[in-house]
Amino acid sequence: MPWDEAVMPRLMSNTGEEPLPQQAGGRAVEGASVVQYPWNGAWVIAARGAYDLHSVAPLADALKAAVGAHPKVVLDASGITFADSTLLNLLILTHQTGTLRVAAPSPRLRRLCEITAVDTVLKIRQTVDEAATS
Repeated sequence: MPWDEAVMPRLMSNTGEEPLPQQAGGRAVEGASVVQYPWNGAWVIAARGAYDLHSVAPLADALKAAVGAHPKVVLDASGITFADSTLLNLLILTHQTGTLRVAAPSPRLRRLCEITAVDTVLKIRQTVDEAATS
């Protein structure tokens, strides 16, 4: 499955004819932001806010570009206030295409990773420093 289809699935009509337009047009909801910077030999992407089907596109674009350009990518997840299966899918896809570390996940995100066993697949670290140097 192509990256874009896996991350941003299209809503289809019940008749199978024409695809319906995406709700929210792939725009991030207010408060979701992505900041990027180099740190200790890794490329860090700091995500802030809530991430679901309607707000994940900017983070997906940043992660896709980062794994294509950098040998090690760290997602600073300390500012993620909400995440659903869309974000988990994105993290697994990113992990499969490059070297990804998830740093300092919020308690909610950490619990979601534990419940779904995603924490057994991803490399989760306590801090950005630890993730960058591991």
